[in-house]
Amino acid sequence: MQRTTQNALPPVVDAEAWRRELAELRVREKAATRELDAIAARRRRLPMVELPDYTLVGKDGPIRLVDVFEGRSQLITYHHMWFPGKQWHCPGCTGYTSQFARLGFLEPYDARFVIVTQGPIGEALEYRDRVGNRMEWYSTADSPFGADVDAPPEGGFAVNVFLRDGDTVYRTWHTNGRGTEQLSYTFPLIDVLPYGRQESWQDSPEGWPQTDAYDGWLSSQKVAELYGPAGSPDVS
Repeated sequence: MQRTTQNALPPVVDAEAWRRELAELRVREKAATRELDAIAARRRRLPMVELPDYTLVGKDGPIRLVDVFEGRSQLITYHHMWFPGKQWHCPGCTGYTSQFARLGFLEPYDARFVIVTQGPIGEALEYRDRVGNRMEWYSTADSPFGADVDAPPEGGFAVNVFLRDGDTVYRTWHTNGRGTEQLSYTFPLIDVLPYGRQESWQDSPEGWPQTDAYDGWLSSQKVAELYGPAGSPDVS
């Protein structure tokens, strides 16, 4: 048989042995699922903190945070890293948010998901269009909102969740770093591949392809090429 890869391969076994090992792994996978269910149950029991009446800036000008909900009771914000004076911004954020092309599924849950960035709204919207992002963007450049919810100027990315009761907004949950991975489909899909993410920090068998962290991630320029005005994404 002619080899098509120089990488090491998993051992080859018969179907019965494969199913037996898969069943052993499935026990751990199901346990992890139950643990995630338990974590979600604990999350639903978190207390919350009341927020002041922040004003952000959207495509139509200044807008109160409570109005970003657009009448819904729940709001998720992804805080996109911003590099002042740069043409291209965080490739991780750019690639991560590019996957959220359809958000209508949140409507039955009375929820909305938007991007907030420290960049001026004009520059932010231009960048949004250039990379083909389909989410709604808001700027916190002139508001302490971003810093107050752990996404300060020149700081990292973050996800925050809010609950609205009338005109009062409460902060209910926050995560950053790898905590955002569970909110995406990209890494879960890559993780089920035989070679996984192929990053050197991961525990992989000897001979598996490995590169430095982030090497496989799309650059911001590549995201723009694939999904921006010059690209032809399949969103049918």
